[in-house]
Amino acid sequence: MAEHDSAGWVNPCPAAGESRMFLVGLSGGIASGKSMVVAVFRELGCAVIDADVIARQVVQPHFLAYQQIVHYFGTEILLESGEINREALGNIIFSHPKKRQVLNSITHPEIQKEMLKQIFKYFVLGYRYVILDIPLLFETNKLTKFMKHTILVYCDPQTQLSRLMKRNGLSQSEAEARIASQLPLDEKRKLATHVIDNSGDWESTRRHVLKLHGQLEDSLDFLLVRLAAVTALAGIGGAVCFLLRHFVS
Repeated sequence: MAEHDSAGWVNPCPAAGESRMFLVGLSGGIASGKSMVVAVFRELGCAVIDADVIARQVVQPHFLAYQQIVHYFGTEILLESGEINREALGNIIFSHPKKRQVLNSITHPEIQKEMLKQIFKYFVLGYRYVILDIPLLFETNKLTKFMKHTILVYCDPQTQLSRLMKRNGLSQSEAEARIASQLPLDEKRKLATHVIDNSGDWESTRRHVLKLHGQLEDSLDFLLVRLAAVTALAGIGGAVCFLLRHFVS
């Protein structure tokens, strides 16, 4: 029977075979070019779950997280429309680490629930692997144990600084402060199983993405036949356990 860990993720049932859908965690740093790399994976037809998009969804009115956030931070963080003013909330948590922790404790369980729903959908559709685009994958270090592979979109520090200054119109000190709020890319690359270096020209980066996608696609057998077989042999209850085992492998 599946169990839940302290982070709310489902732990796998005992292994019954080697062929399984797996999860790939993808992260980067501010201005490292992660969004461009994700766009290539999407062009290739990969399943990508964007944690940022889900994070924006779960704080919409009528969601539990929205109610908890307003209760803690007050109605002054709301826009006239009733939606949360993300810029105002961001300014609060940027300078108050404890309040950032409170916000994370509210939103992360809801984000993880929605991610698990989407993983289930892609499993049923027969995808070989699912990419989880998580900006703070290596900072939190709580979800990496569920990933068979982790990918870091890297660029050298000087390139990161100049890109951020140009993209956001920031001074050097402002850009350095934004970068310093994250774990350095050189530290993250030590934690990743794959590193896509986006310091140079874009065509080189694109070729690296294409090569990595090919490696991931070739790393296991297709899945739908096994899913049908397990459903037929073990019944609905056994199939559910089988599915859950694959979600976090």
